[in-house]
Amino acid sequence: MIICGLKLTHDGAVALIDNGKLVFCVEMEKINNNIRHHELLEVEIVQRFLKNYGYDMSNVDKFVVDGWGCTDKESSLDGQPRLTIGENSNKLEIADGNHHYDLNIGQYQEKGIQDDLLKEWEFEGLEIESEEFHYHSYLHNAAHVFSAYCTSPYAKRMEESYVLVWDGGIFPSLYHIDPNKKKVEIHGHLFNLLGNIYAVFSQNYGPFKVEDKKPKDDLSVPGKVMAYIAKGEIKKDLFRVFDLTYNKFAHKQPEGLGNYFASELNSFIRKEKLQYTDSDILCTFHYYLEEKLVTGLKNKEIAQLSTKNRNLCFAGGCALNIKWNSAIRKSGLFNSVYIPPFPNDAGSAIGTACCYMFKHTDNVYLEWDVYSGPETIVNNPVEGWSKKKLSIEDLAALINKENEPVIIINGRAELGPRALGNRSIIAAPTSPQMKDILNKIKNRADYRPVSPICLEEQAPVVFSPGSSDPYMLFDHEVNTDWLVKIPAVTHLDGTARLQTVNENQNPTIYKLLQAYYRLTGIPLLCNTSANYKARGFFPDIYSATEWGKVNYIWSNGNLYEKVKKDTFEV
Repeated sequence: MIICGLKLTHDGAVALIDNGKLVFCVEMEKINNNIRHHELLEVEIVQRFLKNYGYDMSNVDKFVVDGWGCTDKESSLDGQPRLTIGENSNKLEIADGNHHYDLNIGQYQEKGIQDDLLKEWEFEGLEIESEEFHYHSYLHNAAHVFSAYCTSPYAKRMEESYVLVWDGGIFPSLYHIDPNKKKVEIHGHLFNLLGNIYAVFSQNYGPFKVEDKKPKDDLSVPGKVMAYIAKGEIKKDLFRVFDLTYNKFAHKQPEGLGNYFASELNSFIRKEKLQYTDSDILCTFHYYLEEKLVTGLKNKEIAQLSTKNRNLCFAGGCALNIKWNSAIRKSGLFNSVYIPPFPNDAGSAIGTACCYMFKHTDNVYLEWDVYSGPETIVNNPVEGWSKKKLSIEDLAALINKENEPVIIINGRAELGPRALGNRSIIAAPTSPQMKDILNKIKNRADYRPVSPICLEEQAPVVFSPGSSDPYMLFDHEVNTDWLVKIPAVTHLDGTARLQTVNENQNPTIYKLLQAYYRLTGIPLLCNTSANYKARGFFPDIYSATEWGKVNYIWSNGNLYEKVKKDTFEV
C-alpha cells in the first residue's frame, strides 16, 4: 500500500509511505529557500516530488489530504478567501498550473468526546497535472495525534499510549490509543485555552510588543518568548489575576483571548500601583500555562488508570516548547514521554497519511528516519569560494583551530523545524563570544540561546538529566563543572536545549563529535540552523555561499572556503 499525504495549508508538505515505511517528506519551506511555514497550494509540484524518489502518480494507491478550518485572506491565491467552512466538510482553493479549483477537505477537529477521531471523508476531484484522483481526508487534529503515535516507540512495541495535542487553534486535548484493538478514546480538554494565547499575550510586552496593530497569532513569536523568559522571574501573586481572567473569559472564547489576559493584568497593575518588568510578566505567564498544563493532566487521574500503559505522546505546535515538555516529563505522571521532531504542522502530511495507514492496513508503526527530507542539491558556489576535499577528522581540527562557525549541508534534510546536523551551523562551544557571533550572523537577539549537539554516551556527564534526546525538544541543566567549559551553549538560566547523537542516527555528525572530543575533551559542538532569516534550511551550496556570513561550508566530503575571509567581531 502506497499512501501519499498532503498538507496544503501553512507548513505545506508532501509525504509518501510505502508499505509502512516513510520514503520522504518534503516540507515546502525546505525547497527554493521558501519562507517559513510556506503553503502548498500549487499541487502540480506533487508529481515532481514523487519523480525525485522514483515514483509516479499512478504508483500511489491512496491520496490523503489533511483537514483544515481557518480562513486567511493574505495567503490566498487571488486575494479572496480561499477556505469555505461547511457543516460536514470544508473547501480549500488550490491550483493545478493555471487552473484554480475548490478541493473538498475534512474539518479541523472533533466536536466532542463521542465523535470518531478517525472520521473519514472520501472525495473525487484532486486534480494534479490535469489528472483527477480519488482521495481521503481526515481531521487536522487526527493528523497531529497519529503523526506522534505512529512514529513513537510505543507503536513499534504495540503498546497503548496517551496522546496530548495542543496547537494554535486547539484546546489541549487528551486521547488514548490501543493499537491492538485499533481503538481511539477521546478524553476531552484539559482546559479551554487555544495554543495561540502564548503568542498573542506575549505581543503586549517586551521586545514582542506590537504598537501599530492588534496582536494576533504569530508563529515566529513563541520560540523567542521561550528564550526571553530566562531574563525574568516568576511572580506567583499574578497567577490569581490570570485565574480570574480565565474564569471570566474562557467560556466565551473571544477572538485574541491573550489580549484580554494582558488587558486585565495591566488594569490590575495600574489599580494596585505595582511594578513588574515585562520579562517578569512574560516569565510568569509562561509558568502559569505550564502549571495549568501539568495540573490538567493530573486532573485526568492518569496515575490511577493502572489498566493502561502510562506512555505519553505530545504533539501540536505547543510541543515545541521545551520547558513545558520537560515539566511534563518531570511530573512523574508518565513512565515515558515521546515528542516527534515535527510536532507542529510540519508533521501533518505524515500524520494524515498515518491516519489512513492506521485505519486501513495492518501497520500501526511507521518505519521512519528523521533525515527523510529533500536531498542536498549539488551545484556550485558563488564567485569567491574555493573547493577541496576534507575529511571529518580534518573538519574537527579546523573547527578547533580556527574557532569559527562552519555550515554543514550534508545528505537529506531533517524533518521538522529543528536543524539536527544536516542543515546546521556548527561551532566550538568553548568561548562565550561564540554565542554572540552566531546570533549576530543569524541576525537574532542576544538573549537567544544556541543549542549543543552532543555525543549521546557523554551527555549525562555534561547535562542533567542528559538523557537521549535526538530531536532537541527538552530542557537540560548544564552540570556545574561544565558551565565554564561550554558557555556558548549555556542559556541565561543555566539550561541547554540538548540534541544527542549516536552512531546509528547520524554517522557523519557522530564521527565529527568523536574527532572533536579526541582533540579537546569536549564531546559537543554549537548547533544552530543554516538558513536565510525567516526561511527554510539552505538546500544547496549556492544558497549558503550567497548568504556568505561564514568563511567555511562543509558538504558531502568537500570544504568550500571563502577566498577573502571575513573577521568575526561581536
